[in-house]
Amino acid sequence: MRYSKQRELILNTVLKNKIHPTADDVYNLLRDEYPGLSLGTVYRNLNFLSEHNMLKKISVPNGSDCFDGTLTNHQHLVCVRCGKVFDISIPEISKIENDVYNRTGFRINTSSLAFEGICHECEKK
Repeated sequence: MRYSKQRELILNTVLKNKIHPTADDVYNLLRDEYPGLSLGTVYRNLNFLSEHNMLKKISVPNGSDCFDGTLTNHQHLVCVRCGKVFDISIPEISKIENDVYNRTGFRINTSSLAFEGICHECEKK
C-alpha cells in the first residue's frame, strides 16, 4: 500500500474521534484546516481503509455509513432516531463463534452485529 498524507490524516481523524464519524463528519472536521481536501477524497480513502482492515465500516439503515477505528471484536448499538452509533462488547458472541466451528468446522474470522433501537437520550425526549 502506498503512503498517502491525506489517507493518514483521514485515518487519524477517525481514530481520534470515537463518535463513529460518517464521511461527511470527517470532511467537516478537516475542511477548515485542509481546504484542498475534497469530500470525494474522504469517501475514497475511508472505503480504502475499511477494505484494508484499518477501519471498520458500519452500515446504518436509512443513514450514512459510519467508520470505527476500534478493530477489536465488539458490536454496535444504532439509534434509529438520532443515528448515533455506540460500542458494546458482548462476550457471548465468541462462544457462538466457537459453537459454529465445533458444529460445522467453519472458522469465523470476523463478524459484525448491530442492534437497532432508541438510545437513552432519544428515549428521554
